[in-house]
Amino acid sequence: MTTLTDALLDPILAEDPAGPRITWYDDATGARIELSALTLANWAAKTANMIRDQFGVLPGGRVAVLLPAHWQSAAVLLGVWWAGAEVVLDADPDADLALVTPDRLDEVDTVAEVAALSLDAFGAPVRDLPPGITDYATDVRMHGDQFRSSGAGDAVLAGRSQSDVLAAATESASAAGIGSGDRVLSSRSWSQPDALVAGLLAVLAARASLVQVSNPDQEATERRVASEKITVRLDG
Repeated sequence: MTTLTDALLDPILAEDPAGPRITWYDDATGARIELSALTLANWAAKTANMIRDQFGVLPGGRVAVLLPAHWQSAAVLLGVWWAGAEVVLDADPDADLALVTPDRLDEVDTVAEVAALSLDAFGAPVRDLPPGITDYATDVRMHGDQFRSSGAGDAVLAGRSQSDVLAAATESASAAGIGSGDRVLSSRSWSQPDALVAGLLAVLAARASLVQVSNPDQEATERRVASEKITVRLDG
């Protein structure tokens, strides 16, 4: 069965697996990370394998993702969907697994399984995690970078079906003027379903590439329009 991740990544991998797909900046630290579609797919596969094999989340399960807009968050989201699970963007106590930043651990203390992400630019582990909390960066590397889906549930994002999410992503891309080959600059949050669709999924659905900026600095942003050959801006 085709998952949302297959639907988003397969056309990109067939067309341009090596070109930049997500470029992430943090203007507060000067960090810059660039991922090709192939590298993004490898991280997503490792995440999907971890979700299925380490945490036992089955297709149709629910995974709470409490993460900011970041290259690792994109890999996590695609991994959850590849595993056939539904993404929820709040601290759902009925979730099978939560993937969170360390400062949000208190929000998911009733979730059965929790993995924390440092969001370090180069994937460093979280220090001094409480007992029972998995460090994503440490454990995900032990899993394979290829994944074969075994199915998916009816919902993929906060109760919405895959067809609804794909349709919304396509409509959002069209409304923003995003097309294949575009280079899209954004500092938008992904913390709500509509924002995630508009800020990430629309870009992937259009086979464009994303330049996502955390803690944006206005002067740096203006310079980046030229240096990254930006063709579409999603500011704010």
